Amino acid sequence: MHLPPTPRYRLAFFAAASLLFAPLVGATEAKRNDLSAEDTTRVEDVTRPTNDFSRPEQYEAMPGGATTSRNPIDADAFSHASANLGFSEEENFRLGKALFEKLWVSSPSSTQASDGLGPLFNARSCHSCHLKNGRGHPPENDAGSSSSMILRLARPARTDKERQTLAELKVVSFADDTYGNQLQDVAVPGLAAEGRGTVTYTEERVTLAGGETIMLRKPQYSVADLGYGPLGTDTTLSARIANPIIGMGLIEAIADADILAMADPEDRNGDGISGRAARARDHRTGELQLGRFGWKAQNASVRDQSSSAFVGDLGISTPDAPGHWGDCTSAQAPCREMPNGIQTRLGNTEAPDPVLELVTFYSENLAVPTRRDVGSPDVLRGKALFYRIGCIACHTPKYVTRRDAANKAQAFQLIWPYSDFLLHDMGEGLADGQQVGDATDREWRTPPLWGIGLTDDVNGHTFFLHDGRARNLTEAILWHGGEAERARNAFASAAPEARRHLIRFLESL
Repeated sequence: MHLPPTPRYRLAFFAAASLLFAPLVGATEAKRNDLSAEDTTRVEDVTRPTNDFSRPEQYEAMPGGATTSRNPIDADAFSHASANLGFSEEENFRLGKALFEKLWVSSPSSTQASDGLGPLFNARSCHSCHLKNGRGHPPENDAGSSSSMILRLARPARTDKERQTLAELKVVSFADDTYGNQLQDVAVPGLAAEGRGTVTYTEERVTLAGGETIMLRKPQYSVADLGYGPLGTDTTLSARIANPIIGMGLIEAIADADILAMADPEDRNGDGISGRAARARDHRTGELQLGRFGWKAQNASVRDQSSSAFVGDLGISTPDAPGHWGDCTSAQAPCREMPNGIQTRLGNTEAPDPVLELVTFYSENLAVPTRRDVGSPDVLRGKALFYRIGCIACHTPKYVTRRDAANKAQAFQLIWPYSDFLLHDMGEGLADGQQVGDATDREWRTPPLWGIGLTDDVNGHTFFLHDGRARNLTEAILWHGGEAERARNAFASAAPEARRHLIRFLESL
């Protein structure tokens, strides 16, 4: 057994990565400053990829470190708090959970502090899309619910000024002139919804080594029942299902330097992998930070990710996104004139702090469940293949979080997210025609894999990738192109039994 010939490992390209990134993210630390020299050596030793697949690694069964949930594996496996939260923090977690699951209502309403929904929206609660805090799904047919998948709307920059605005990340994309940044398929009473997203699939047969055949379905998106006239002629549609939200606080606690050290935009090591670090503006300060959340790494923090969902999916204003009309554009005048849910005694937004703070805290502290079958011979064989064919070039196995993490429960934990949180070219097959911040239409953030094997247990389906086109893990791997095509081809050409072992490994995560 051997590792990829030139693994992109932390310190090897540290200098190149920091030089490329430093001019872009001035506030980002280029080197970990939270560790002593002794700590640095310990962290480098424990996070080095293993080459021993005869037994599980120490602590491998605890992917979230001391925060890992040991609760029974069932439909609530993604709904437990970090195991090491203190008593007062557990109270905040429960308050955040109540707000995360709260059903917002339209204004005006006698239910004060719960109104302000929309006027245009996709769901009435955070929980509606992130059901059981897990993965969303595409509509199963034209009549099916699409509440856990949205269509993002974007057009290219039209002028040099707009291109400069995008390059400076003053916006992450340009919205449709009439319909805004995403299609809202529901509206409050008295207002028309924007339309209804539809999807059709065409299938392509793929033959794997050993003669197994797989049908991959390629989606085509459109909008029916447009409520406000035609979409812009240059507007494109990109579908996004809701991401699982376990372990987000741990991701936030990973040192910037550890992520930047794996960036290799010029592919100087010649391994065919050239991950790029995304930039994102902090919603409150406007400062550029390292993007690490969202399908295109367009948000720097859990709070930013939460406020984006409040305004885009629910039409609820927050201190970080104070427009109480949500995604209604100036071309939708009746929408902007609808009543809003601001309760002046509580603040000047519909979800003033501490609402956003508590929802953020809840999202940061949803625990990653313990691994299953970590010592199974088949799982270990699959892990060996995962490493050998180069999957870990992007799906980085482990990190040690910052010693000075804001939440002490998440500080200095050995965690196993299996992601480098960088942008990678995933090929034309997954291109969506939209630039989002630094991400081109072919680039996607490497998603963390922890909990991926519990998707069916938690959500009752196995739809993967950004738009849920893959119906199982095998299809998801076969959609990998671009920088990941070599690993994809190695999987496709492996013996059927070896492929089953790799899937068993993923199912154990």
